[in-house]
Amino acid sequence: TEEGRAIGLSYFRERGFTDETMETFMLGYSPRNATAFATHAIENKYSEKALLESGISMQNERGWLDRFRSRVMFPIHSISGRVLGFGGRVLEKNVKAAKYLNSPENPIYHKSNVLYGLYQAKQEIVKLDEAYLVEGYTDVMSFHQNGVRNVVSSSGTALTEGQIAMLSR
Repeated sequence: TEEGRAIGLSYFRERGFTDETMETFMLGYSPRNATAFATHAIENKYSEKALLESGISMQNERGWLDRFRSRVMFPIHSISGRVLGFGGRVLEKNVKAAKYLNSPENPIYHKSNVLYGLYQAKQEIVKLDEAYLVEGYTDVMSFHQNGVRNVVSSSGTALTEGQIAMLSR
């Protein structure tokens, strides 16, 4: 959308990310309109149950509300490349909201068993038999873009036994 290009794409470009990196990590933007995602998903025959269970959208007496509205988006992939959840970063200053927001635990997303960037890094980790653990999404992408491809992040959570087990595999 025009809003996505003006806000989201501009942010990623200001951070120095190339189109290739943005594509590799499937970066995006969730519109400011509080119901944009839910409305689009329902119009395109996605189930309301899936929206609710995933935590992407919520529903109350007034209707639908998108969890990640007005944020740049970082899809979180399984080791096989399936999108399990999202991380979103608010860009507006003076907003009374958490800077980073992650998908809640749900039937397919268990943050203690997921490492951000593992899908993109797995071949290099196997090849080099080592991995670097960094703090966040943009750190992983910066290293990847600069040729260090065996990099993952615990996505702002403490490193867990499940995440260590994934790396050891």
